Amino acid sequence: MHRRLYFLLPDKEHTHSVVDELTREGISIRNMHAHGTKGTALDGLPASSPRQTNDAAGHLENFLWNANLISFVVAFGIFIILAITTGRNLWLLAPVVIMAANFLIGVRFARLPNTHLDEFRDALAHGEILLMVDVTEERVADIENLVHRHHPEATVGGVSWGTPAFGL
Repeated sequence: MHRRLYFLLPDKEHTHSVVDELTREGISIRNMHAHGTKGTALDGLPASSPRQTNDAAGHLENFLWNANLISFVVAFGIFIILAITTGRNLWLLAPVVIMAANFLIGVRFARLPNTHLDEFRDALAHGEILLMVDVTEERVADIENLVHRHHPEATVGGVSWGTPAFGL
C-alpha cells in the first residue's frame, strides 16, 4: 500500500532542493506533487493534479461517512415499518446488525492515516509550498527522516493513504 507524505516548504528554491534529493533517492518525479496558491510560482516543480489540489480523498471520505449514516437510517426505517406491520419485533435486529457491520467497517478504515489539504490552507496562503510525495509504506520513516535531517526548514505535515491508481 502507498502512503502520501506532506512537507511544507518556505519557497520554490527549498522545494527544488528537496525534489532533487528525493529523485536521487529513487523516488520518481511522477510520485511528487507540488501545490501552492495561485500566486505562488511553481516553475520546474512537479505539478499536482486538480484531484490532488481539491482533496478528492477528503471528499471521498466524507461521502462514505454520509453513505454509512444514510444506510443505517434507511435500514432502520424499513425494519421499523416491517416490525409495526407484521407485529414481529425480531425485525428490529436487522438494523442492529447493519449498524454493527457499518461500525466494524468504520473501525477498519479509521486506522488508515489521513491528512487533509485543509490543514495546510493558512500556510499556503502565506506563500509556502506543499510537496506531496507518494512512497511505499516501508519507506515512510526513511523519507521523513531524510527530509528532516537535510532540510530543517521543511515541516513534516503528516501522512495519508494513497491510491496512485485513482490519481488521488
